[in-house]
Amino acid sequence: MKILIIRHGDPDYEHDTLTEKGRREALALADRLEKLPISAAYVSPLGRARDTAAPALERKGMTAVTCDWLKEFWPRINRGSEGENHIVWDWLPAEWTAEERYFDKNRWAETEAMEEGGVGESYRYVTESFDRLIASHGYRREGAYYRVEQANNDTIVFFCHFGLECVLLSHLLNASPMIFWHGSCAAPTSVTVLRSEERRQGIAYFRMSNFGDTSHLYAAGEPEAESARFCECYENTWERHD
Repeated sequence: MKILIIRHGDPDYEHDTLTEKGRREALALADRLEKLPISAAYVSPLGRARDTAAPALERKGMTAVTCDWLKEFWPRINRGSEGENHIVWDWLPAEWTAEERYFDKNRWAETEAMEEGGVGESYRYVTESFDRLIASHGYRREGAYYRVEQANNDTIVFFCHFGLECVLLSHLLNASPMIFWHGSCAAPTSVTVLRSEERRQGIAYFRMSNFGDTSHLYAAGEPEAESARFCECYENTWERHD
């Protein structure tokens, strides 16, 4: 089975939709997905994800299932010296990297900041919901891998958000989400691909073959949006600062 995780297009956060650029990105994405044999599609209830999915779904003659757990991952935390009410995946590197537990897939949610923000509970809600859905497609979570109950070559697509995508990746690849939240950046409409590998009958592990691919944008002559990125150099005044 193949899993495609797609971030929404360039966002208009104020109106929870896409910018004009984001709409062009969504059309380029539709060109790409039109050629794929998609078996099922799932979408966040938020407008920017639904608007990203719409052109592709229309061309495919498909309807996506809306899943509440696919909406952006929004738990708030006390970000050390900078106070409360910060998104968990927006944390200064000098602070979060000082805590070794954040690198541990089993202990990252044990810190005071994470417990106060209920981040572990929110993470479990997402991952348990995901596992129930994947089980309906024939792959049931068993420890750190998946028991194959109905092997298939289906392709399923998730239209969602960067923070949520990192939660899914950390669960599938058995790593702390802090690594993905702070060490990766998926551009708007980027496509991440994971494929199941059944090297022994009945036991599958998902392996990431593509992360944040935007080849459809290059094919359409559309540059990547800078959403989610910070300045490459602090002196770069034309780029986003904290």
